[in-house]
Amino acid sequence: MSEGHSTYTPKTGIERWFDARMPLPRMVYDSFIAYPVPRNLNYAWTFGGILAIMLVSQILTGIVLAMHYTADTTLAFDSVEKIMRDVNSGWLLRYLHSNGASFFFVAVYIHIFRGLYYGSYKAPRELLWILGCIIYLLMMATGFMGYVLPWGQMSFWGATVITGFFSAIPLVGNWIQELLLGGFAVDNPTLNRFFALHYLLPFMIAGVVVLHVWALHVVGQSNPTGIEVKSKTDTVAFTPYATIKDAFGMIVFLFVFAYFVFYLPNYLGHPDNYTIADPLKTPAHIVPEWYFLPFYAILRAITFNIGPINSKLGGVLCMFGAIVMLFLVPWLDTSKVRSAVYRPWYKLFFWLFVADAVLLGWLGSQPAEGSYVFMAQMATLFYFVFFLVALPVLGLIETPRRLPNSITEAVLEKNKGGGHHPAGATAAPETKG
Repeated sequence: MSEGHSTYTPKTGIERWFDARMPLPRMVYDSFIAYPVPRNLNYAWTFGGILAIMLVSQILTGIVLAMHYTADTTLAFDSVEKIMRDVNSGWLLRYLHSNGASFFFVAVYIHIFRGLYYGSYKAPRELLWILGCIIYLLMMATGFMGYVLPWGQMSFWGATVITGFFSAIPLVGNWIQELLLGGFAVDNPTLNRFFALHYLLPFMIAGVVVLHVWALHVVGQSNPTGIEVKSKTDTVAFTPYATIKDAFGMIVFLFVFAYFVFYLPNYLGHPDNYTIADPLKTPAHIVPEWYFLPFYAILRAITFNIGPINSKLGGVLCMFGAIVMLFLVPWLDTSKVRSAVYRPWYKLFFWLFVADAVLLGWLGSQPAEGSYVFMAQMATLFYFVFFLVALPVLGLIETPRRLPNSITEAVLEKNKGGGHHPAGATAAPETKG
């Protein structure tokens, strides 16, 4: 779908001169105007564009905030208050940035779940998926370090608890912890390092995003049927068809984002973080930002030793293992059919997995005691069962529904409202990469 001769024609002398020396207008035209996309894309595919907008917003607001922020433990908390009160539109910049981080993760989680549901990670899109996982990992690092910068109670103690878990890693754990902290405890060197990295990582994310988009244009977009494009009738031009759909989806998303910024700016934060950090006063319940809560629940779920592995190291291994599972998805899924639309058993397990992820998020916000611990252990078990058992086994034993012969056929059937594919539809799984 990415192959073919460019149809861009320079219309002026300046365009011809520029095109002969650096064909940037041609690249934009081929990538965002004439680029063919599957004709059956739904609004779940809009979140790629939404993520691009949120990344730009986070970088721009972050640059301006950095101009007024002071990375010093004695001044950081007050500098944030100064931004809110004395900098022109500082309150707006901060709320756009802090809530933008949350909505960035909302969009990326929907984007990931969409990929898992429609099998967007299968050949030949494995590298595209891996680059997306790298972006997610960089986002998590950026979000964690950014949470420390306001230097509130939850910032300080969250950093203390999370960096403390690295000490459980044999041989190199203490070295990694001291490298992150810049010493033996969360203090001024920690804040300086986190500020520098928090400023740098978004630009690294932008670089990987460029690779992600490049890989996307090489292999082409996936689609709800999971069937590869077979003819020109299966596609439409990116502009105006996809751009209008994406623009509407972005407007709705940004409307909800704006509602939180202007009416519920502190809803997604923690009250304790509006109190200056105090190393001598531990909060009753230490929790990270909401988008880390599922992994925090997995971390705390391991309360028992596993042979020579103690509970602390076991929790760290499970937490990082939960992220590693995402990288391995293209090789864990053995089914030849991409889309869950045609996989009834996988669809069931997928929605159970979504419910499990939400449950883990809620459990991560609860105290690690009583029934919450047992529930977290069961939810953690199902998380790994989904990747290590359900994905490989279902691909071998599941009988998929019939696949349409083409994307166009699937669209026509959907428009007719028919419940069955025509007699010409193939019953064999789609095997083309």
